[in-house]
Amino acid sequence: MTPFKDIELLRIHYLRGPNIWTYRPVLEVWLDLGALEDHPSHQLAGFNERLTAWLPALIEHHCGVGERGGFLQRLQEGTWCGHVLEHIVIELLNLAGMPTGFGQTRSTSQHGVYRMVFRAREEQVARSALAEGHALIMAAINDLPFDVDAAVARVRTVVDDRYLGPSTACIVTAAADRSIPHIRLNDGNLVQLGYGAAQRRIWTAETEFTSAIAEGIASDKDLTKSLLKACGVPVPEGQVVSSPEAAWEAAQDIGLPVVVKPSDGNHARGVTLDLRKREDIEAAWHVAEPEGSEVMVERFIPGDEHRLLIVGGKLAAAARGELVSVTGNGRSTVAELIESQLNSDPRRGYEEEYPLDLIDPRAMVTVQLELQRQDLTADSVPVAGRQVVVQRNGNVAVDCTDEVHPEVAYIAALAAKVVGLDIAGIDMVAQDIGKPLHTQGGAIVEVNAGPGLLMHLKPAVGAPRPVGQAIAEHLFPQGEDGADGDHAGRIPIVGVAGTRASATIARLVAWFLHLGGRYTGLACSQGLFLNERCVDTRASAHWEGARRLLTSQMVQAAVIENDARAILQDGLAYDRCSVGVVTDMDGWEALASFDIRAQDQMPRVLRTQVDVVLASGAAVLNADEPEVAALARLCDGAVILTSTDPANPLLAAHRANDNGRAVLLQGGQVLLVQGPSEKSLGALDRLTQGHGDAPVPEPALLAAIGAAWALDIAPDLIAAGIKTFEPAAAAAGVPRVPVLPL
Repeated sequence: MTPFKDIELLRIHYLRGPNIWTYRPVLEVWLDLGALEDHPSHQLAGFNERLTAWLPALIEHHCGVGERGGFLQRLQEGTWCGHVLEHIVIELLNLAGMPTGFGQTRSTSQHGVYRMVFRAREEQVARSALAEGHALIMAAINDLPFDVDAAVARVRTVVDDRYLGPSTACIVTAAADRSIPHIRLNDGNLVQLGYGAAQRRIWTAETEFTSAIAEGIASDKDLTKSLLKACGVPVPEGQVVSSPEAAWEAAQDIGLPVVVKPSDGNHARGVTLDLRKREDIEAAWHVAEPEGSEVMVERFIPGDEHRLLIVGGKLAAAARGELVSVTGNGRSTVAELIESQLNSDPRRGYEEEYPLDLIDPRAMVTVQLELQRQDLTADSVPVAGRQVVVQRNGNVAVDCTDEVHPEVAYIAALAAKVVGLDIAGIDMVAQDIGKPLHTQGGAIVEVNAGPGLLMHLKPAVGAPRPVGQAIAEHLFPQGEDGADGDHAGRIPIVGVAGTRASATIARLVAWFLHLGGRYTGLACSQGLFLNERCVDTRASAHWEGARRLLTSQMVQAAVIENDARAILQDGLAYDRCSVGVVTDMDGWEALASFDIRAQDQMPRVLRTQVDVVLASGAAVLNADEPEVAALARLCDGAVILTSTDPANPLLAAHRANDNGRAVLLQGGQVLLVQGPSEKSLGALDRLTQGHGDAPVPEPALLAAIGAAWALDIAPDLIAAGIKTFEPAAAAAGVPRVPVLPL
């Protein structure tokens, strides 16, 4: 068989926000099937069999059939390779641990050229899955070998390198469940939840409320203990020591057994427990010394290690640690026993997704010391039945949240408060977490800032705990103003789409908001404005300009101009908006590169602006353009129509249905109408008297008024805003000075 040439990937771009395909980010791929356009799947010998053998879970893909096995049915009936590639990429993402269920493939006006899209939470992960999927489909077509496991591993590596860590991801997911948007601020785990002035920032399990002073205190274990002790929190007696000899002397003063650990380490690195011999204590000093700035010797507290997660002064979760050991069989070395009895546990792994770490006795000094205390090494062969302790701490993965005594929870919350942390991991040793500490000699041994959450999300034993929800609730408490319904983390956002005076509409709406007392950001084709000051004269009606506004902690409201090109090229910069304005369906002639060939294709593009209107918001639509007015049925919120023709039949129907609102011109008056009621905003010539030789076009003026009305701006303030508005854009860096008409 003559091999087919590779499917050509003509162009790839990442749609970072709501777009013509879906509300979420996607990777859009333009591909040319070449000769494969004439060879659907059922005409490629052995292709379907090879593909389903390599990716058996394709049977779970419903495809357009809508049931399990639907995609396989399409394969057998015959479907084109662009569609097949879509499902391959989706399945590779599923196998790599980033599941996605959305994808579409559509033909273009060019023979054999298709647009394929699939859900993409992170661009580089999506590109990696696409590259592997492309190689896989060509191997299946041309009957070549392909290592699926290796391909999945490569994609998973990119997921681990590029995607949010599990702690951050669980907080972002919990926020998304409450419709709180997020923006990733770097390639790591710094994430903004919410927009503008309503935002909160997190960095893993640290928030903008996490004090730097408190973090400094928590990192100094000796200082932490002194503060806790002063407040009556039970802590073990201890001393900072500067040498192995001093460690032994301190141990004698405190009383054996003891713990040796770094004064400012974390994740149990360098910590050795239950030390009773001089040689063990001095060896433990050498283990702890590289892990921190100083070494501490503490009284050993008998009992189990526990981690209590405190969020906003409340217990969110608790987990218990276990002593880790292996049992000798008289044949295997300790290293082999660890591999067969411990590292074989599917809960163990090096990646962050695993609740327990793999144990390497040849690399982990603490394990070597533990074995040494038992007169063993990694190469020793324990007799059959001998119990060999491998680790005494650092294996906290058994959920015990429901067992925590109320007094214990109170002491843990008090410890977090004393240190000053809003989110803290309290390390506590107790024989029974269900009893008060003072009755059993328990104590708090550490207070940790930025605690890991994985032990609570994926406990080795017990139920996962909703710690992400607890942190989201801490950042955005339910019941506070603006934190209910679809408003948590949101500021008023107005999106303006179209070509007819859209920049002027955006500027006028921003002026209304400014007069209403809000610090307003504006991104439009005339520049980027912050509170009426032009900070960038370059055209900013694009994704980057809008994102600059939404990441600013000053911005209390944002007005963003969008056009069809921006939507097709990047998607919208926001997930939802308060008001969506659409003026017209013009501009298709400049969009041939996106396969837009006629005006009747424009509604599919500009509907995106209406699709994202919140249920509590409104779409403002030009009723003088029937195709624009037809978008009303797509809006989740209210609809305000605008028209310069009071006899427009669409207005009458809209007013008759559910008291619909409209802004119209009638007899030289600007009217705000709702159902049968009418209110005059004033005479048009009087309102625009100060606009000079370049007044705001009437349709644009009505659209801006409609947006202001949707934002609940008072009619008197709208009228004042029209009178004081300057149609000419402000110069860079120069604040607008309103000129009042006489």
